[in-house]
Amino acid sequence: MAKTLVVVGAGPGRGMGVARAFGRHGYRVGLVARTKDRLDAQVAELAGLDIPAAAFPADIRDRDALAAALAQVTEALGPADVLDYGPGPSGPVTHAAQTTAAAATAQFDLYVLGAITAVGQILPDMLARGSGTVLITTGAAATVPTPSLANAGLAMAALRNYAQTLHAELAPLGIHTATVTMTAPPSSPTAADTIGAAYYGIHERHTPPEALIGPTGTLTPQAPPSSQSSA
Repeated sequence: MAKTLVVVGAGPGRGMGVARAFGRHGYRVGLVARTKDRLDAQVAELAGLDIPAAAFPADIRDRDALAAALAQVTEALGPADVLDYGPGPSGPVTHAAQTTAAAATAQFDLYVLGAITAVGQILPDMLARGSGTVLITTGAAATVPTPSLANAGLAMAALRNYAQTLHAELAPLGIHTATVTMTAPPSSPTAADTIGAAYYGIHERHTPPEALIGPTGTLTPQAPPSSQSSA
């Protein structure tokens, strides 16, 4: 029976590399992003590769619209077996000294609240099955203080923390959550395909829980986060 991949934040680089990789392994693909025309072009590209795909336009910052789009994915393609959450940068990115509460909130809405909304929409079906994969992409600013990307880095660091806590809670229930840190966009379509294959490998192996991927698609597993408890 065919399985379903949902790509939230489906761009022409990394997102399409992931879509092609899973599609070549028999997955149906639901693409969620803001721009309908671009999504339609991406669906046509996947159709040319004999990969069943459909577009579901939604602004990730509009949580009601995102939830509705994901509900449409389930209705059209079936419950998500894999969620790929990786929106690209959007809105003003600020230096540390110029970051305001509004600038930080805008990025938090995109990266963190969008992820929480997406996971909340697809997780009940995964829990009912006892299987599934959640792949969450951040950038290097999630782990390396980068003054010129301050507000985005704050949000991506929070997103990374959310993904790690999901992994700790859901792994015993059969659901694998992995954080992938992209150091730069894919350097070419071939690199995007290599990156997509790396994502598929993480899904298939259910390991590692965190990885670093460079612009050529080279994957470096990261040390698993250690859980801490307070007395």
